[in-house]
Amino acid sequence: MSTPLPPTDAPATTEPDANSTPALPGADPTPALPAADQPTPDAGPGGTAPEPNPVAERIGHGYDTDLPCVTLGSVVVDGVADPAALVRIPLAMFNRHGLVAGATGTGKTKSLQSIAEQLSIAGVPVMMPDIKGDLSGLARPGQPGDKITKRAADTGDSWQPASFPVEFLALAGQGQGVPIRATIDSFGPILMSKVLDLNDIQESTLGLIFHWADKRNLPLLDIKDLRAVISYLTGADGKADLKDLGGVSSATAGVILRAVSNLEAQGGDDFFGEPEWDIADLMRTDASGRGVISLLEVTDLQSRPALFSTFLMWLLAELFEHLPEVGDVDKPKLVFLFDEAHLLFDDASKAFLNAVQQTVKLIRSKGVGVFFSTQLPTDVPDAVLSQLGARVQHALRAFTPKDQQALASTVKTYPITKDYDLSQALTSLGIGEAIVTVLSDKGVPTPVAWTRMRAPRSLMNAIDPAQAAAAVSASPLNAKYGQEIDRDSAYERLTSRLAQQQQQAPPQAQPEAQQQDSPDSPYDAPPPLSAPERDGHGGFLSELMNNSAVKSFARSMATAIGGSLGRSIFGTRSRRRRR
Repeated sequence: MSTPLPPTDAPATTEPDANSTPALPGADPTPALPAADQPTPDAGPGGTAPEPNPVAERIGHGYDTDLPCVTLGSVVVDGVADPAALVRIPLAMFNRHGLVAGATGTGKTKSLQSIAEQLSIAGVPVMMPDIKGDLSGLARPGQPGDKITKRAADTGDSWQPASFPVEFLALAGQGQGVPIRATIDSFGPILMSKVLDLNDIQESTLGLIFHWADKRNLPLLDIKDLRAVISYLTGADGKADLKDLGGVSSATAGVILRAVSNLEAQGGDDFFGEPEWDIADLMRTDASGRGVISLLEVTDLQSRPALFSTFLMWLLAELFEHLPEVGDVDKPKLVFLFDEAHLLFDDASKAFLNAVQQTVKLIRSKGVGVFFSTQLPTDVPDAVLSQLGARVQHALRAFTPKDQQALASTVKTYPITKDYDLSQALTSLGIGEAIVTVLSDKGVPTPVAWTRMRAPRSLMNAIDPAQAAAAVSASPLNAKYGQEIDRDSAYERLTSRLAQQQQQAPPQAQPEAQQQDSPDSPYDAPPPLSAPERDGHGGFLSELMNNSAVKSFARSMATAIGGSLGRSIFGTRSRRRRR
């Protein structure tokens, strides 16, 4: 899982708890890089430093700080970059969160790569997904060239190639990285509802099903556990238990069961299970004190977008639950760089959106920073967008009326500036340029700056898959998480319970109508439902559940039940109760 790789004859770390990671062959052996927050105004092509621009100087002074920081780039005025006017984010402000946005091909990913590098140098661990596969280049030093030299001169950067400590991760069954798993129980009903694409009524029902399993001491560790519990409740043996839950329609439970079966068929059974990922393994440094960059491989995003985005939110929920309160810190304990953030909010329930908003709002006090990356700021709900202190907006395209509306909305999110026409600037930015404003070390917004972004020092391309595979094999975390564990849980306990009941009471003949209504086995799925039933609108009970007062009460009850069982904002169960 780790990546700056040492020479092939260098010994690899053997202890999973060690704060160091093995390096890839050919990686840069330099233990540290020059300080990223010190300007280096290089001479221009004629050998003379460019004349300072008073507007650029004034804007740059708005980013002055004596604190450790990440340097994004230099201020651009009238198309000319001033290498002495640097645009920075203080490390202490990273837990105020941020947004990196822009159209495809404008340089968002390279900006994220550069930010991750500098955080690593500062000793801050980073968690980020690798959507296109090219971020694996963080593990290898970059390649110098004329474009890099020109960009370094424009941005006051004494650029040197370097590699960084990387851990290659993957959702279990969906890549070659160290497999990450989580239990159904730890996800809780709200996150599981997002994965299963359930509506509000079905989400409330799932909350009551989790409550029933908790009361019966039936651990929900993997997909077959959840399927077994729902099958039992919708079968002949569980009708009384289903009735006792109150407000739970067998038709709604049947819809949830089929959604679970679909998730299982799509490979969800590989991800849900044990050993469950320990968030402490995201918060490590290497032997030289650089933060480890945990790189999540996302090879098949389009087929399971909800599972990917919801998993990242689960990690945040785990961090929020288990990390102590630290208040304002000199540098964050961990930074999430959340690419393709729109997937998190697409078709999300109100409960899920509220939970995201609360988590982003409160997790800053745990020393965790979250940076969302997406094409448009409007992809992020206003309640979440208002929590993001830093804005790095790459070029926008305004080809359609909808694009123009998004452009107008984006302009309104920036402080008023007399230096740029933002409507024009946002559509005129070059590749690797962005309109930036962040929070200064005093907590106030900095001047709006047209910024030429610094180039990453690591490879801006994918590494050889064989090198990544070798790094995974050498990682101490592969020994910890590589082998799946199947403990005694709901499926085994229900199977044993039903087997005992069948031995004690021989089956009795049932009326023909009852035989038709009951599944042949407690683990068979119920018969298909009509469209109105699938939508939650069939029958008196479904009509009753569609009543706004009843829906509000059911959701409140499910939330209250979750809280009483030690569940967090997302309904995830406390880890101490899961062990």
